[in-house]
Amino acid sequence: MRDHTPNSWEARADAHGFHGFTDLTSLRERGAVVLTHGEGPYVFDVHGNSYLDANSGLWNMVAGFDHPGLAAAARAQYDRFPGYHSIFGRISDQAVMLSEKLSEVSPFEQAKVFYTNSGSEANDTLVKMLWLLGAHEGRPGRRKIITRKNAYHGVTAVAASMTGKPYNDLFGLPLPGFIHLTCPHYWREGLPGESEAEFTSRLGSELEEVIAREGADTIAGFVAEPVMGAGGAIPPSEGYFDTVIPILRAHGIPVVSDEVICGFGRTGHDWGCVRYGFVPDAIISSKNLTAGYFPMGAIILGPELGGRLSRAVDEIGEFPHAFTAAGHPVGAAIALKAIEVIMEGADGEAPLVDNVRSLTPAFEAGLARLAEHPNIGEWRGVGLMGALEAVRDKAAKTPFDSHLSVSERIANTCADLGLICRPLGQSVVLCPPFILTEAQIGEMFSKLASALDKVFDEVA
Repeated sequence: MRDHTPNSWEARADAHGFHGFTDLTSLRERGAVVLTHGEGPYVFDVHGNSYLDANSGLWNMVAGFDHPGLAAAARAQYDRFPGYHSIFGRISDQAVMLSEKLSEVSPFEQAKVFYTNSGSEANDTLVKMLWLLGAHEGRPGRRKIITRKNAYHGVTAVAASMTGKPYNDLFGLPLPGFIHLTCPHYWREGLPGESEAEFTSRLGSELEEVIAREGADTIAGFVAEPVMGAGGAIPPSEGYFDTVIPILRAHGIPVVSDEVICGFGRTGHDWGCVRYGFVPDAIISSKNLTAGYFPMGAIILGPELGGRLSRAVDEIGEFPHAFTAAGHPVGAAIALKAIEVIMEGADGEAPLVDNVRSLTPAFEAGLARLAEHPNIGEWRGVGLMGALEAVRDKAAKTPFDSHLSVSERIANTCADLGLICRPLGQSVVLCPPFILTEAQIGEMFSKLASALDKVFDEVA
């Protein structure tokens, strides 16, 4: 049980912590979960309780919480060269090798890499790059950025403007010039009687109409997650990228694939854009880049966009933008090891992406079984990311009243049973570590099933 006495860990966390993206009602009633360590896919709190973390920390701890190879890479680099920047023409050997590796494993023939400390910073930086490019190429009005409603691209002022979430209204965002198209979620956004193909076609027409209305010469880029992560693990409608990419190409609008969640194996492919059959102009990477063992982000520029930006900064004399800890040698060393562990296989073990592919059928089958419940309207997923959408009325797709906080109650009940999952709107999202076994997949769905039964009995 959690302790709410004045000197408890929970009370200390509340006294001095200012919590982000946290349901404050749950926090007041239950207190924070104060964690001490992890073993494999499990984390442990100060009271000795264990939790199967089906959220991989925050999508990122894909190799588990005690991977010996990743920890060893960090220790060795801390002993050798514990920190430096990547500014003023100085860069660590580890960051050089990581740039080479990212170019090699990217879908580009050749790439250039710019480092940040997070996915938010990477998206923010990418927008500044596109704005600089427009000004350099004689189109200073080319500043508008197209994303989608329910998309998530980060929390800096620019990245939050890209994020199509209503809570950003609280900050007076988005900034001018950020355009959000319809979320490509057919189950929720499709019109009555509209087929999935018709829905996808309608979204293509919407994009064409927006470009015509705004003017292609005012649009700096289109940024999209291959699968919407924080929107609720939402795959695009069938044929979505096959429809929108040619439209963007016809108007010369750069395409950016935000792979912060999808990249490095989450979808069962190296990259989400590979899963959906398109090559973007740039990739945004973070999270799985270091398997969560170090805060790091990267912009991987394809040859065409990278070449244009290089010519622009050559004329300026520098790119006046950087972060003190970006390209950190320890982070780069960990990322090199993480790429090996996830994509290539390390220390005699198979690549973790192979396990993602192996577990996907059992994962999808578990989601499908739980979706038989009368209060689950939809299951969806790609690779090891999926969601269950709670509804009051399945046929009508009617959600529960928001004051019932159904997904939050499900997540809290799961936590009481020793399972961490993520509530997102009316959905419960699962994105487990890549190291899971089939037995642990069974444990995850068994505990979630018990939680669903309990909460739906209370609110239905």
